[in-house]
Amino acid sequence: MKLSVLKTIQSEQLKLKHSPVWLAFFALPIISAFFGTANYAANQGVLQHEWYSLWSQHTLFLCYLFMPALIGTYCSYLWRLEHMRNNWNSFLTAPVPLYALCFGKLFQAVMMIILGNAWIFLLYFLCGKICGLTGLPPKESIGWFLCGIPGGIVICCIQLTVSMLIRSFAVPIGIGLAGGIGALAFTSKGWGVYFPYSLYSIGMRANNPNLQLDTKLFITNSLFYIILFSVLSIAALHRRGQ
Repeated sequence: MKLSVLKTIQSEQLKLKHSPVWLAFFALPIISAFFGTANYAANQGVLQHEWYSLWSQHTLFLCYLFMPALIGTYCSYLWRLEHMRNNWNSFLTAPVPLYALCFGKLFQAVMMIILGNAWIFLLYFLCGKICGLTGLPPKESIGWFLCGIPGGIVICCIQLTVSMLIRSFAVPIGIGLAGGIGALAFTSKGWGVYFPYSLYSIGMRANNPNLQLDTKLFITNSLFYIILFSVLSIAALHRRGQ
């Protein structure tokens, strides 16, 4: 079993080698950080909570718009090769269990979330120093980083399922973007912890560093959606292979 999963992970890594999709994950957070930092620097008379205020400006558009769309792009790219020509036949007849095929793609998406979050927080720290903020980011930022990972994995699971079922490369990206916009609406009503696309933004405390998060409910709901869409992906793959 471990050997099968390892083979699928290695296969997916080969597909992504020299892929240009990684450029977006470096470029868009830089753009978001630039505008967030510029807005913070221009409004320090109003935004007086230093590291907390800077974080609110960094994450407003990043967590609700850029990251859901970026995750949608990455997940579409992971399924792109299978949707080309007759590659589904060779994919489904690979000498590994179907669940391992799904896990190989999910593993790549999870690594992207972890590295993407690390890049976001590095930019946050560097921009804080550029703005002249003293000391280190607040200790709560460790929780923002850690909670952002399961929330991001939830979106990955959904987008991988959508990208597997929909042949179009662009449509799943649009769904990711729509999910991010919906997350903003649900969070504003106080229902964010129940909406899957909101879990990343509330985990990261996007635009609200002082948000009091029910961690137990957050983790429970994240695990529920991760398991649900993972099972749906495997079931859909089995049905396609019949």
